[in-house]
Amino acid sequence: MSTNLSPNASLAEDFVKFSVEAGVLRFGEFKTKAGRLSPYFFNAGLFDDGAKLGRLAEFYARRLVDSGLPFDMLFGPAYKGITLAAAVSVELARLGHNKPYAYNRKEAKDHGEGGTLVGAPVRGRVLIIDDVISAGTSVRESIAMIRAAGAEPCGVAIALDRQEKATENGADVDWSAVQYVRDKLGLEVVAIASLADLMAFLDHAADPALAQFKQPVAAYRARYGV
Repeated sequence: MSTNLSPNASLAEDFVKFSVEAGVLRFGEFKTKAGRLSPYFFNAGLFDDGAKLGRLAEFYARRLVDSGLPFDMLFGPAYKGITLAAAVSVELARLGHNKPYAYNRKEAKDHGEGGTLVGAPVRGRVLIIDDVISAGTSVRESIAMIRAAGAEPCGVAIALDRQEKATENGADVDWSAVQYVRDKLGLEVVAIASLADLMAFLDHAADPALAQFKQPVAAYRARYGV
């Protein structure tokens, strides 16, 4: 099967617009985990009602179908990934691609079915669903759990690729967390949208309240972008 792992520009543009309208993508001054002052912040936890979550799942599902990436099931790392995997599984089924899903607990359960994995048996080609890849830690933990179950991770689907330098031992490096997952961990990464799409959105923003952030975002990318 041929794959189209590059983002769909129209879908990405619609997603950025939806994220801004939903209050999930915000502009201002925000401190990142790396200690940087970012002019924007993406918080997938604010897709917090049925309408927004359903629309989010639609974007993930359409992006995955467009990508052509083959996978047998979804895996949602705790905690945000749990809701994402369930919602995307529902939307994929609606589109005619019924896929099982599983997720992990943070702590092993010693009664009932026990263990840390919940949901469908983890087998075959497993696609990890998350919101962003910040340092790759969650991805590495997911890979270990999937392989321990006898399956093989095949990729990661995320909402936004920040396209910025990762940090290692407190210092900036020349690759992003997404590039690390692709090049070092060997997994495909499918993103609904990227920082480049966010900048394109600001380029065409008619609202002065949004347009004012075009320069700060451009400056941030010039300093930390990959």
